[in-house]
This record gives sequence, structure tokens and C-alpha cells, in this order.
Amino acid sequence: MKKKIKLFDPVVGIEEENVIKKVLHSHFWASGAGIGYVQKFEKDFNKYIGSNNCIALNSGTAALHLALSLFNVKNKEVLLPSLSFVTTAHAVIYNGGKPVFVDVDPKTLCMDPEMIKKFVTKKTVVILPVHFGGMPCDLDKILDICNEWSVTLVEDAAHAAGASYKKIKIGNHGTAVCFSFHPVKNLSMPTGGAITLNGKDNNRFTRILQSKRWCGISNRNGAKYDVTDLGWNYYMNEFSAALGIEQLKKLNYTNSIRCKIARRYSKEIILDSKMSFNPECSYHLYWIQVKNRDSFMKKMKEYNIETGIHYLPIHTMKFYKDKTKLPVTENASKNLVSIPIHPNLSEADVSKIIELTNKFS
Repeated sequence: MKKKIKLFDPVVGIEEENVIKKVLHSHFWASGAGIGYVQKFEKDFNKYIGSNNCIALNSGTAALHLALSLFNVKNKEVLLPSLSFVTTAHAVIYNGGKPVFVDVDPKTLCMDPEMIKKFVTKKTVVILPVHFGGMPCDLDKILDICNEWSVTLVEDAAHAAGASYKKIKIGNHGTAVCFSFHPVKNLSMPTGGAITLNGKDNNRFTRILQSKRWCGISNRNGAKYDVTDLGWNYYMNEFSAALGIEQLKKLNYTNSIRCKIARRYSKEIILDSKMSFNPECSYHLYWIQVKNRDSFMKKMKEYNIETGIHYLPIHTMKFYKDKTKLPVTENASKNLVSIPIHPNLSEADVSKIIELTNKFS
């Protein structure tokens, strides 16, 4: 049977195997009664990013939900791209806000600051850009808009663990920055997410989020506690945190491999429309645009190369059905294909992907 080239594939070594066994045999798997891995992951990730504080959670969705809960978005507007995973928009709805979809830059597929200027109003309370595929957004321009309109920057960095913007790690710019550690992400866990916090309110926000991630429980003293707010069961478990600690040690190295592959793709794939090369990108995804997507994906599958579509626009989904016209998003999404880019690819794998992409696109 021919080897299948996966679209995503986490990097796993003996370190991950050993730490899982350690947690398993400790018989303490939840963070409340665990052996300290969740707290250690928070400390390690916060130090790696350089942010003020870090809150570990059980998913990127939980991170987005809780981050937006800090800013009273109920009946207010949150600006975000339609070209994202649907939970970016769901998190706005969870908090009673109104998602306002903004078009993207055709070169990066990140939210276009010029389009943001057209959609921001006095009802806007949060701008929520997505670092698409790990490509950093133009944060300088977005921050200028936030300052002009007194709007809060919350970032969806689900793709951007280890990415940078002008040599400063993603996770340092927004008031709250949301990460995902899903198994397909650059920093992989069975399930996990985090919020990094910055600015003058970060300590207050940390206390609020620590309560909200665990059913609103606060003021715990031994077996006694109080509930001061509505909360959710969003805390990270010890297995995920232990794996995350080991994955974090490798992140710069594994991202450098992704970057090396992206450099080859950008040079050797002959398509006009493809992800550009940027050494500060984390390359969670590598996207191309092809004319006959279904045919292309079918032919790649015949050669055991897995591909994907990231994403179908949120504003066209039945639940959101929004009449806003987003021409760049709509045109790009018809042709978008994601091709494999992960550290387990061999040089031969990469060459095969390039050869067949050029042949079938």
C-alpha cells in the first residue's frame, strides 16, 4: 500500500510518550487535583510569548468565548473575517454580540485594514482579526483603527502559535489573544487552548477568567468555595498540558521546518495565486487557488496526497446567511485548497506535492 501524505500530522516523540505515562500513573488527570502541569504550561507559554498573563483552557473555541466575555459585546458589533473557522463567529453570538463580516486582503487572506475602516462604527466594540494560516495580520494599521475608534483588539491566533509580527511574538499585541492547540495545530494537544492577556487590566481579567473557566468558582479555600459569576467547564486537563509543555520545547524548530517547506512552495509552485513567503509566518496552513478545485483534489487523492478547504465563508452558511458582499472572500473561497505542510514531510514528499500540484492545477 502506498504511503499517504497527510494534510496535518503532529510531531510525536519519546518525550510525549513518557510524560503521558507519568500523568496516567499519577491518577490525577484534571487540573484541579492534578500534579501541576496546567500551571506549568501557563507559565511556560506566557514566557515564550512574552505576554503579561496566560489562561489555559480546553479549546480555542473556549478561548474566543471567554475572551469576548470580558468586553460587554451584548447588542454591540464585533468586526471579523468571514474566511475563518465558524467558531470565530460563534463566539460573538455566545456573548450576545453581532458579527460584522469584513473582506480580506487577496494576498494574505487576513482581514483588510482598508475594509475595516469602511465597516467600523460607534456600535463596534471589538475588532477580531484572524492570522490566517499563521500569516500575521497588519497589526499596526488595525491598532491605529482601534485607537481612533476606542475599540478593543482581540486576536484569533488559532493558526499562529510561534508566529511573529515585526519580530514580536503574536500574543503580545491585542488585549486578549486566543490560541488553539487542537491536534492539527503547530503546538498539538488532544484538546487545548489559551488566552494571553496584555495591558493595564490584565491582572483583573486573569482573575475573572480563572473563575469563568471553572463554573464561576472563586474564593476557594480547601473544600469550601463561592460562585461569583456564571462560568463554564473550560479548564485544561493534565494530559493536554503535559503534552503541550513538550510540544512547546519543539515549536521554534518545527515551525522552522514549516517555513523551509513554505519557501520551496512559494518558489516552485507555478500558480499565480498562492500563499506568499514570510519568515514570521507559522504556516499552520499553506493555501493555493486552483481553477478546478474538485478535479484537483480528486487527482491529488489518487496519488495519496490529502488536501483540504480552509474555509467555506461563514457569512454564506445557513445559520449566518448575511447579505453583505465580500468579493475577495467569495472569489477566493471558490478556488482555495490547502496542501500538506508539516514537519513530518520528507524532502521527497515535498517534491512530489510540488510536482503534482503543478501538473494538476
